[in-house]
Amino acid sequence: MRPRACKIVATLGPASDPPERLMMLIKAGVNCFRLNFSHGDRPDHARRVASIREAEARVGYPIAIMADMQGPKIRVGRFPDGGIKLRYGEIVSLEASTEMGDAGLIRMPHPEVVHSLETGDVIRLDDGRLMLIVVGREGDCVQARVEVGGELKNQKGVNVPSRRIPISALTEKDREDLVFALDQGVDYIALSFVQSAEDVAEARALVGDRAAILSKIEKPAAIEHLDEIVRLSDAIMVARGDLGVEMPPEQVPIAQRQIIRAARSAGKPVIVATQMLESMIESPTPTRAEASDVATAVYQGADAVMLSAETAAGRHPQSAVAIMDRIIRAVEADPNHWAGISRDMALPEPTTADAIASSARHVADILDAAIVVAFTATGSTAARVSRERPHSGVLGLTPRQDTARRMCLYWGVRPVVTDDVRDVEDMVAKAEQAVRAIDAASSGDRIVITAGIPFGRPGKTNMIRIVRLD
Repeated sequence: MRPRACKIVATLGPASDPPERLMMLIKAGVNCFRLNFSHGDRPDHARRVASIREAEARVGYPIAIMADMQGPKIRVGRFPDGGIKLRYGEIVSLEASTEMGDAGLIRMPHPEVVHSLETGDVIRLDDGRLMLIVVGREGDCVQARVEVGGELKNQKGVNVPSRRIPISALTEKDREDLVFALDQGVDYIALSFVQSAEDVAEARALVGDRAAILSKIEKPAAIEHLDEIVRLSDAIMVARGDLGVEMPPEQVPIAQRQIIRAARSAGKPVIVATQMLESMIESPTPTRAEASDVATAVYQGADAVMLSAETAAGRHPQSAVAIMDRIIRAVEADPNHWAGISRDMALPEPTTADAIASSARHVADILDAAIVVAFTATGSTAARVSRERPHSGVLGLTPRQDTARRMCLYWGVRPVVTDDVRDVEDMVAKAEQAVRAIDAASSGDRIVITAGIPFGRPGKTNMIRIVRLD
């Protein structure tokens, strides 16, 4: 069976914790597991990391782990009766305080939010179910008109789509969780509440090269600075749940396409997430709209699609993965899919690495090569070849286990750990051995090899070799 090019990310939770269930998810097609640090405690996450690594050893190929930081959670405070009624057209006051609110008065322990509000700003409450519009200010007290009313309960979430909130993307909890996750050896740190490139730079200073940084695009402010955020990140996520609260729902598909194109152009893996097969939390089969949604992400060239509650708390986690696998394979078997992938291809950058990667893809297509083999220490060579979307797929050979795991999110890349290469003859021998081991090619097939000379020096991709297997 031809391997999938688009990868699958699954969130771990109570429904997928048992070791036998974890193995079933891997065999159904999971390439990367997400640990949601908004839920569970550190012993839970440590146990899950250990289970993934044990399962990885059993199946014999790399599995990536993503630690998803919670990020700042901006919420209203409490009310004496547990909530208040907001009525359409009513004028309510907002104050920065830890004291309880009351009818007509909403208090929240976030002065940076209240102080940043200006007339005309939209405030969405409780995941967008309620909406206010700022109409004025008296000192530190903001007045807002209720546009969409209802009951506002204690500590419901607050979103201000039109305003960049002067707050770090990393809370104290996140910083502690980040250190813990790095000590556990996770492969990706997913950064929530990203608003600008400075948020990514702040995380980079803490993470260094111990893990890759995946920026979640969930706020309009991030889209305004998208190119800079993509440039500083190692991977990107289209976090449609929060985007759907922060912007009108009809704008979310447009934002999704924009984010995917920006990430593809930069050669950074991009994941489409949230509510992909939402009905499968309870149902054994998805809706037709959900199947179409997954297919759209694949047609747009996403590197991976993600399951959240479907595998973390749903009743049919293995079925959700298996069905997502089937949808991806069906799309990738469609000739029109490859036409679209080629149409949306970004031009190579004027670098040696991109010249080699682009040439490797063209050579593979012209010769109908079985696979492109990319020797890489850091994963950058495989990433650049993946950016070219070769129809044959890519075999990423690396001497480093951490690099192999990170490549689990790269479109079309099958990561394999191998020994360091000594010379060109050794390179060819290792490439032939690897492609035969995974049944990617057989006698008479051509393979295209990319590598860097001198061997063992990262960032020196400068060679293409065409080999016909004996």
